[in-house]
Amino acid sequence: MSIPIIFDTDPGVDDAQAIAIIMADPDIEVVGLTTTFGNVHVETATRNALLLTELAGQTIPVAQGAAAPLVKKPFPVPDWIHGADGLGNQQLPSVTGHAVDTTAAEFIIEETRKRPGEITLVAVGPLGNLATALQLDPSVKDRVKRVVVMGGSIAKGGNVTPVAEANIFSDPHAAARVLTAGWSLTMVGLDVTLNTVIEPERMQRIAAKQGELGPVLQRSYDFYAEFYRNAIQLDGCCPHDSVAVTWLRHPELFTTQRGYLSVVTEGPAEGQTIFAAEDRETPDQRWQQGGLVDVCVDVDGRAAVDWMESVLVR
Repeated sequence: MSIPIIFDTDPGVDDAQAIAIIMADPDIEVVGLTTTFGNVHVETATRNALLLTELAGQTIPVAQGAAAPLVKKPFPVPDWIHGADGLGNQQLPSVTGHAVDTTAAEFIIEETRKRPGEITLVAVGPLGNLATALQLDPSVKDRVKRVVVMGGSIAKGGNVTPVAEANIFSDPHAAARVLTAGWSLTMVGLDVTLNTVIEPERMQRIAAKQGELGPVLQRSYDFYAEFYRNAIQLDGCCPHDSVAVTWLRHPELFTTQRGYLSVVTEGPAEGQTIFAAEDRETPDQRWQQGGLVDVCVDVDGRAAVDWMESVLVR
């Protein structure tokens, strides 16, 4: 029985890899893609989402969402990581499709009303769409089966500041609302995503099996891998967003810990995710707001990437 998901995304190279996986996996039903600013401006994210589905020969609704953070002034998009086009500055085919008329938050609300208790939200960008859905309809948290967030960091520090991961830093106020909403939630952050690597040879095997999508994935990978080579001397790239999908399909590859999350929204630690383990006593309740969540703290990185490849080359 397939797992119905709404994939909230800001494609983005690693987003594109994850979108390829969810389209290829017969055990995942993609109810829709919702787009947000983050790796690129939201209009570019929407164009890329539509393009990726068209190249794969699939018809999947795309709903455009958050264009800016809830409160803070947005930082420039990281075009040195993903390219100005989000896919490695390549010559992309034109797109024929269009986004649906509803906003991303409205799409989440409407689809979960149709299928209460069935749909998992997999969010791999800044969390404004989920935060807005909660604001428009607080009961949405009772209709979603689970939320899987690619974002945050507990022990490994940040990738945009010393303490903050990019998705949480981009909209910390939205993240604070989503991570403490009290719905069933798993955070898949840098603690595990940095333990996974798609090597160049693996990417070549994947691209060769992806039809019209293959060259776009390969060229975007090459740009992204060059960033990793210069930044941390890594031969390959970390498929951050695909790791969240891997948790959804193979949670047995992960070690998780249960506790409470909070997000710093102001000051030098802006965007930091703070985890208070369920079994650890604290002086007061300020670190124990919202419901208990699961946080991934370890992963069999090789097995995770082997699974990603197995889906994409079948």
